[in-house]
Amino acid sequence: MLKQIIVVPSVLLIALTTNLLPSHAQRVPGSRSLITLGRAENLAREAAEKANGGLQNYRAENSMYGPAQRSPHIYDGHGTWTFTFKGHRPDSRTPTVKSVVTVSRSGIVNVNYNGPIR
Repeated sequence: MLKQIIVVPSVLLIALTTNLLPSHAQRVPGSRSLITLGRAENLAREAAEKANGGLQNYRAENSMYGPAQRSPHIYDGHGTWTFTFKGHRPDSRTPTVKSVVTVSRSGIVNVNYNGPIR
């Protein structure tokens, strides 16, 4: 018996497996188990980096790179953490952007606010 192999171009596979949700709410690819606070911190920081044009344009405040327990977050008790932090251009230390990002235990990331510090 012959087996048929179908070759799908990698560009199509990438297009089908990324950005399935709107840019403001994204699920962690391949996540089936609940995420930890440390992973949530990373996802929140990465969402802010993406929303601000990448690492060439933006850096989150230092607390978003250290131990997750020390990051500026609130756990709501129902499965989501909300991180509120500032960021700046790489060539400056003066914060110009405030980000509020909510991450669920299931890996859903939502950028609630990303804009001027108010």
